[in-house]
Order: sequence, then C-alpha cells, then structure tokens
Amino acid sequence: MPSPSDTFESDPHLHPLWEDHGPVTIEPADDLFERTIVSIVRQQLSMDSAAAIRERLFEAVEITPAGVLAAEEETLRETGLSGSKAEYVQNVARAFDANGYDHEYFAGMSDEAVVDELTEIAGVGPWSADMVLMFGLGREDVFPVGDLGIRQGMHELVDPELTRAEMVEHAETWAPHRSYASLLLWRAVD
Repeated sequence: MPSPSDTFESDPHLHPLWEDHGPVTIEPADDLFERTIVSIVRQQLSMDSAAAIRERLFEAVEITPAGVLAAEEETLRETGLSGSKAEYVQNVARAFDANGYDHEYFAGMSDEAVVDELTEIAGVGPWSADMVLMFGLGREDVFPVGDLGIRQGMHELVDPELTRAEMVEHAETWAPHRSYASLLLWRAVD
C-alpha cells in the first residue's frame, strides 16, 4: 500500500500542504471512551470553547463510563455542557458500559459498521462518529465532510463552488489516506 506521501505526491492541492505541514500522523487514542466524550463536547463549538468545557469536565468528573454515569446532571451542566450534551455524554457512558466498547470491540468492523453502531447512541451523529474513527480508533481513510473546517479547506484549496457530494468524490483520489488529507485540510484553514 502506498504511503500518505506517495498518495499526495502528485496532488496539486495536498502536496504543498504535505511539504509545509507533514508528515502528519493518525494514531488510535489510548482511551477510546475519553476520546468519544471529547468528540461529544466538541460538537458545534469553537475549539476554544470546547477546550474550556473539556478542561472543566475532566476536572469535575472521572472520565470513565462509571464516573460519568455517577455524575449529577447539575455537575455536568456546571462544566458548561448544555442539557442535551450532558444527556449525550451519559448516553455514551451507558453504551460503553453495556456493550464493552473498546479498541478490540471495533477492531474487525468496517468504518461503516462502526459509524452505524455509534450513531445508534442518542447524541452521536455522523460527525462525532467520524471523529471517533479518526482520533479514537486511528482509522486512516476517513473523510468527515460534515466538518466545517474540512469544507472550508476544500473550498480554499480545491474549488470554492464544490458541493459536499463533489468534495466526497474529489477526496476519493486521496484514498486510502483521507484521514491524513483531512488533517492537512484543517491545518490549511487554521
């Protein structure tokens, strides 16, 4: 299989980014539950707001399924989580506790199967599932077109008129390294 560098070598959009910002790496998170909670916290928030809430949450609550389930809703809300997100992190904790989710659980599953399973949890949508695939499980070929930064990067680097469907189609040329391409697109707009 080609390396990300080989994949981007002839790409006029990503090769310069790889030269300036690469190499980038995709690694599984040490703690899949913690990483999933971070994805929930980051939904529809600026990076700064999400970082502040994450810090308060991690100080106030033990970030394990049992710790999150034991937390009072008021405690979760005091960290800056909305009522919905407080419910979502507890839903995630319940699912991890009930199903024994860990790296091994998801190891033999396709990306689509992982997304299907995770999005069964109320509060985990496609964007959050993509973030878990990339940053929790270290999957190398994820293209989270639902992410605003990805779309901004595609508009800046490739074509300002691209639709989401056209972005997904264009990103096919980056397979099997679309997660690396995504990291480069985020860096381009940062």
